[in-house]
Amino acid sequence: MQVDLSNLNNLRIVTYPHPILAQMAKPVERITPEITALAERMTDLMIESSGVGLAAPQVGVSLRLIVVSPTGKRDDAEVLVNPQLSDCQGDFRMEEGCLSIPDVRATVRRYAVCSVSAMNLDGNRFITDAVEFAATIYQHETDHLNGILFIDRLNTVSRLACRRSLRQLEQQYEP
Repeated sequence: MQVDLSNLNNLRIVTYPHPILAQMAKPVERITPEITALAERMTDLMIESSGVGLAAPQVGVSLRLIVVSPTGKRDDAEVLVNPQLSDCQGDFRMEEGCLSIPDVRATVRRYAVCSVSAMNLDGNRFITDAVEFAATIYQHETDHLNGILFIDRLNTVSRLACRRSLRQLEQQYEP
């Protein structure tokens, strides 16, 4: 998939229930200047929105690319191309939100520890281990690449508590 550089400044975070958020993203086949520019724009959007992670589908691009910054600072931002989780274990629960689902927060059960393998923008493969908060970010953003939203992981009580806000987002949605 090619990314049109001329439209990168127009990229915005798409919100629930945009259909791209429920789709499996395609692997990045080559790291091109367009992919690098996309990652830069995604980082800008994440920081501007006070986020700690953002996946390409959240900006309307169906590619397996995420940016993360557990501190929310640009200097700590990291780009992961075609990330894969492994060695996930333990139990960790925390309140999550999502830039694509504004004003909805709920406690989600995730793995406490995981390893993430990916490529950086230089095309070099790397592995990083993450615990608790950082592990949650990687899992949340990787879920986006698989068409899964954090609300899909909620228990029945939490899902019911979010129902009104989700309905409002559905009613406000304009394709």
